[in-house]
Amino acid sequence: MQRAFLLVYVVIVIIRTVEELRTITVIGAGTMGAGIAHVAAITGYAVQLFDAVPGAAATGLGRVEKNLAKGVELGKVSAADRDAALGRIRPCDELAAACANTDCVIEAVPEILALKREIFEAVDRAAPEHALLATNTSSLPVAEIAAAVRSPGRVVGMHFFNPVHMMKLVEVVRHAGSDEAAVALAVALAEKLGKTPITVADSPGFASSRLGLVIGLEAMRMVEQGVASAADIDTAMKLGYGHPMGPLELTDLVGLDVRLGIAEYLAGALGPAFTPPAVLREKVAAGKLGKKTGEGFYRWSADGKRVS
Repeated sequence: MQRAFLLVYVVIVIIRTVEELRTITVIGAGTMGAGIAHVAAITGYAVQLFDAVPGAAATGLGRVEKNLAKGVELGKVSAADRDAALGRIRPCDELAAACANTDCVIEAVPEILALKREIFEAVDRAAPEHALLATNTSSLPVAEIAAAVRSPGRVVGMHFFNPVHMMKLVEVVRHAGSDEAAVALAVALAEKLGKTPITVADSPGFASSRLGLVIGLEAMRMVEQGVASAADIDTAMKLGYGHPMGPLELTDLVGLDVRLGIAEYLAGALGPAFTPPAVLREKVAAGKLGKKTGEGFYRWSADGKRVS
């Protein structure tokens, strides 16, 4: 009797559809987490935004409010939609409260495998069995993150891009043990959030990080070698290849520390083509992490505008 019950229960988990999703929990209220909360709330989902740092979830809500205010100013968001979206986001300082009664958990914490596994272990205990579990990792092995939960099949990668409310791509990452229903649900959710999903295998760097990083690292080596200035290299990629943003400006936006961490991981997984250039290590050691610190390959004003 118990075995029959479990089989029926698993089927119920698998057949959930995107129309049944009502509440999304976002773990991590930094740039990416706040961005994911933004798009989820503006789409109509109730959002429970958690961060382990006391008060950080409220700060994340402030980021969302600032971005929505900009949208209203530009005429892209109505004041009513802004207010409704903000009303759907509940900052949480307790993980259990954030995961209670949720239908989907999206983790967006720093790219540290041990940290992500620790969080998923806690989420596994706190979230309902039916909830889809997704990691926003840009390069780490989803299978190793999924191994931290009792039902790894419900874990997928959902790699969003910064700024989340503007960037259209979401990489849905399928690991070897991902349930097809979980993958399909993640794809459908990305589409409902107004994104264009692609489905990729759980391989180092997936598709976007692997391709984007190798271009960025080569641009850094060109700066080191005096081939051209950062601005001219970026201009070459924008005007010569149609990139909306050059690789060095993009590095400043993403964060030099983030790119260094990904490069170190991919160098170990894929080989020396991803070895971090000295200029990247030096800037990170000096605290020049890009836009968030006011200087990376460029200088940035306090209001986020490039000044040089």
